[in-house]
Amino acid sequence: MGTIKNNIANTSANSADKLGWSKSDTVWGLGLYGTAVGAGTLFLPINAGVGGLIPLLMMAVLALPMTFFAHRGMTRFVLSSANPGANITEVVEEHFGVGMGKVITLLYFFAIYPILLVYSVALTNTVESFMVNQLNVEPPARALLAFGLILVLMAVVRLGEQLIIKVMSVLVFPFVAVLLMLAMYLVPYWNGAIFDNVMPVDGSYTATIMAVWLILPVMVFSFNHSPVISSFAVAKQKEYGANAESQCSRILVRSHIMMVATVMFFVFSCVLSLSPANLAEAKAQNVSILTYLANHFDTPMIAYAAPVVAIIAITKSFLGHYIGASEGLNGLVVKMARSHDKTVAPKMLNACTAFFMLLTTWAVATINPSILGMIESLGGPIIAMLLFIMPMYAIKKVPAMRKYSGALSNVFVIVIGLVSISAIFYSFTTQ
Repeated sequence: MGTIKNNIANTSANSADKLGWSKSDTVWGLGLYGTAVGAGTLFLPINAGVGGLIPLLMMAVLALPMTFFAHRGMTRFVLSSANPGANITEVVEEHFGVGMGKVITLLYFFAIYPILLVYSVALTNTVESFMVNQLNVEPPARALLAFGLILVLMAVVRLGEQLIIKVMSVLVFPFVAVLLMLAMYLVPYWNGAIFDNVMPVDGSYTATIMAVWLILPVMVFSFNHSPVISSFAVAKQKEYGANAESQCSRILVRSHIMMVATVMFFVFSCVLSLSPANLAEAKAQNVSILTYLANHFDTPMIAYAAPVVAIIAITKSFLGHYIGASEGLNGLVVKMARSHDKTVAPKMLNACTAFFMLLTTWAVATINPSILGMIESLGGPIIAMLLFIMPMYAIKKVPAMRKYSGALSNVFVIVIGLVSISAIFYSFTTQ
């Protein structure tokens, strides 16, 4: 046993001397970046600016540390397994038992599924607005439009997961490039309206506190790339062994700096080119910032490019989250069946899952609930439970993670996580 420990120590020392930066590190850094920067980014400027200057400045200060520390914590949690190569579900079962593994699977499903509903609403609203304002075409009844759009997406899903992933990986970087070009295009339209509205549009201190409170779950949602963290940690563990944690941290730092810099430039450019009243109007219209910009500025470039980019981004995100949501639901059904000594035929399971997804996304898209309301009260808080709280809880309870205890960053992550989770009660207080 002592020999094994000495070998591991020697290997760690040798690996530390050889640590550099490989092509796979770059690929993973860009992959993390591409996973986080998607359709969620299109709703961030609205909540960031609608509350006036204070929430916007708060976001600028908190974005990098909250994103880095939270995702580093989840990476460390995956790497804490005694079985190298174990994914996050296996690590949860190893540390907390089979019962908690089922709970985490359930949470993963509810972290992804509401986002799928968000995108079904967003896509319907974006296409409807594009038809009315740019194409000057009378859209069909909302229920029919929503059903047609989601049916097309479900048909794409049938082409296979690998094809979807390839398509998404191709689309993400042109999407980011267009976002940055649009942000630069908006620079001549910048004005000082946001600086004249330090407080929210209604001018109350309560509204300011509420705006700061509700910006956190939207930030959690917009910068989240936790679904890929497990695969990232496992891949780096195979490559770097005992030095995986330090190399993962290096990759995360670089990816997050690039992510926060580009997203914040886009957010500030959008907010500075509009007023808080405009952003409040965008929130009331229940559309993405690109759709609002297309209708607000009488410029052909923005009018036609922005909605198309928004449709592509939302489609990309819908397909990606459909894969995760369907896998989560399938996993729940399989585990429930297994606990009763039963099995479910894969074809029947996939068909039932597809029908459930089609029916629920169509129903929600037809009803048209508030997109930001869903993010604030469902998506952000549930993601925060997994991404912020679970790894910090593991630091206290899991011996392999106690070496990370005592850091001030742990307190920061817990506070941000609890505040984000508390937003789930906002919907109850406003009803």
